[in-house]
Amino acid sequence: MISQCTLRVRTYECDSYGHVNNANYLNYLEYARYEYLKDVGFDYPAAVKAGYGVYIARIEIDYKKSAITDEELLIKTWAIKKGAVSGTVAQEIWRGEDLLINAKVTWAFVDSGGMPTRIPAKWDLPGLKPVSSAKPEG
Repeated sequence: MISQCTLRVRTYECDSYGHVNNANYLNYLEYARYEYLKDVGFDYPAAVKAGYGVYIARIEIDYKKSAITDEELLIKTWAIKKGAVSGTVAQEIWRGEDLLINAKVTWAFVDSGGMPTRIPAKWDLPGLKPVSSAKPEG
């Protein structure tokens, strides 16, 4: 499954050159991952209430092109790897036909102490698992 969401670039996210500051792309990707979790039926607030969390262990980002104020961006998120405790999602940020960002984000399911732990069946949903190694069409 490929989750998609959109957002519009706000003025305060841009640097002195008028481009989105690179650090703000992390916020965009985080927002899209939360939308992805909702799309696959993962109830993150319930997991936290039960004493669990999903921590980000690694993010790899390739910056291709810049975005500027008022542009609408499309963010795609899909699973590319899944284990008993952790997984990896791929993410892309698009502006129309232009690919702006490629990212790979590795996450780990953790207990209340922040230690990696096996994902309980209640939260080990099919949507977290890759369905194919094929990359989505632009």
